[in-house]
Amino acid sequence: MPAVAPYGLWRSVFSADLVARGGVGLLPGWMASGDGSLFWMETRPDEGGRDVLVRRAADGSVADAIPRDLNARTRVHEYGGGAASVRDATVVLSSFTDQRLYRIDGGVPAPITPEPPGPSTHRYADGVISSDGARLVCVRERHEGSEVVNEIVSLPLDGSAPPRVLVSGHDFFSTPRLGPGSRLAWLSWDHPNMPWDGTDLFVAELRGDGTIADPVHVAGGRDESIFQPTWGPDGALYFASDRTGWWNLYRLDATGPTALAPMDAEFGLPQLRFGASTYTFLADGRIACFYVKDGTHHLATVDARTRTLAPLAPDLTWIAQPTRVGDRLALIGASGIEAPAVILLDPRTGAREVVRRSLSYEMASAYVSAPEPLEFPTDGGSTAYALYYAPRNPDYLAPDDERPPLIVMSHGGPTGMAFAYMRPEVQYWTSRGFAVVDVNYGGSSGHGRAYRERLVGQWGVVDLADCVNAARHLAATGRVDGRRMVIRGGSAGGYTTLCALVFSEVFAAGASHYGVADLAALARDTHKFESRYLDRLVGPYPAAEEVYRARSPIHSFDRLDRPVIVFQGLDDKVVPPAQAEMLVEALRRRGIAHEYIAFEGEGHGFRKAENIAKALEAELTFYSRVLGFPVPEGTP
Repeated sequence: MPAVAPYGLWRSVFSADLVARGGVGLLPGWMASGDGSLFWMETRPDEGGRDVLVRRAADGSVADAIPRDLNARTRVHEYGGGAASVRDATVVLSSFTDQRLYRIDGGVPAPITPEPPGPSTHRYADGVISSDGARLVCVRERHEGSEVVNEIVSLPLDGSAPPRVLVSGHDFFSTPRLGPGSRLAWLSWDHPNMPWDGTDLFVAELRGDGTIADPVHVAGGRDESIFQPTWGPDGALYFASDRTGWWNLYRLDATGPTALAPMDAEFGLPQLRFGASTYTFLADGRIACFYVKDGTHHLATVDARTRTLAPLAPDLTWIAQPTRVGDRLALIGASGIEAPAVILLDPRTGAREVVRRSLSYEMASAYVSAPEPLEFPTDGGSTAYALYYAPRNPDYLAPDDERPPLIVMSHGGPTGMAFAYMRPEVQYWTSRGFAVVDVNYGGSSGHGRAYRERLVGQWGVVDLADCVNAARHLAATGRVDGRRMVIRGGSAGGYTTLCALVFSEVFAAGASHYGVADLAALARDTHKFESRYLDRLVGPYPAAEEVYRARSPIHSFDRLDRPVIVFQGLDDKVVPPAQAEMLVEALRRRGIAHEYIAFEGEGHGFRKAENIAKALEAELTFYSRVLGFPVPEGTP
């Protein structure tokens, strides 16, 4: 029989060590096929956060495709992604250690790019191998002195010549893709745009001497975001565009782009990392894709000739990286009660094979709290969205007169999204008796361009209001204890967390994971990719310096009297450690209860199992003290 115990004191099967070491990261995902094999990338916390290329051969055997001393990770844009390229049996990938490209043909990796002028000063990503297997076309980012230059280059796969610049002159490039007749398509954009604000799609002829001829702008612009240009089996160029306010699929015809499945849904994603994919072409010419509607992923096929859409595998609520492997469809899929897994799916019969699970253990569904979509009113008469997770543990019951404490989660980005799939780090809290709400505040993806643009000029206002109103809504409806609510978030979510503690009185405490305390300092000291991001979110700097100051929690700490726990990676190039150190010094001067935990060798997000576990345990202990219940037995 279940024992009666207060919320927060339930003993959980989800230990911090199990969460940290009990699986591999398949997110945000990368996948490709070649020579009848399926390749994907996975992050392994128990190997120091190493990114490993894994191969499922045509005979069904699964093994690492790189040696143990190689970390397949690129630092282009600092967020990376797209670190590998595959054609038949040839693999090219970036080594995190030196950022050079290496070729693997089943033997020892061989470098094919020259030694850079300084450590990691030349970085490569998002490549494609030519159909004859002779050349690679990819994005290169050069760090030389104080200047960072992005361009598209071509290089021979045998390493016999240095990379040759094909396209330059814009601030950023992505998705170079080779098509029939030596055609090359690519995306570019310029400051202050981010790629989800607006990109330009170009097509040109690739000459035999390695130069391009007659580039033509075919879609996109300052206020139209293009995502994943792909050459179809019919020789036409396909892509997603948000020209209608929603990322829909298009085919480029003689008269211009033609919508294939127009609907109020998102067939594209914000390009925070390279290599993201939402669609692929099946053997019969249909498009296998996923789209996001009402905060949930949906897998489907689209017939480009009849422009009809048919659902596929409706039990999956989160999908990534659809990839054709022969007659089957490979993808990373998950549901509200199942963690992500690499899946092979027969699109004709629906039969599926699970190739690789992200978790090394199976969890009985009775212990899993499934996400519940939540809509709630927020400021200005608007509606905001979230995923609510109720406390769940079959071994315990709470007293009848008690309501659970609430953890509000504010995701990063801020142009990110809370996903509806089973995450052990959420279950860590719900299985102990906490309620969790993961807020898709205004500015989040998955709800159309207009919802994303609610955050334009309003960062620190809209996101704060939506997180506060999510908590208030749950307290007002009796689902949580309004006196015991805390907020946590990483990166942009850490900023929202600090804003909530300074500019509202709803939360008892907060946890900032590599969060932003001073917007002006971030505008002055961050990497090139995001160096003008705040122009849209806050305003041009320094012209809008007064707004930056008014919305920076560090300048209003005289209003803060709640405890804060601060986590920071000391190698973080996105939100540098100086942000955390300024925050902690201000907390110390004010005499506010706080903890500061910094990790050597960690960047923007923690990758090492021991650090992930330590952060979880420290946060649990912190909340236990703040909310006034004993630290759970066995917690350091």
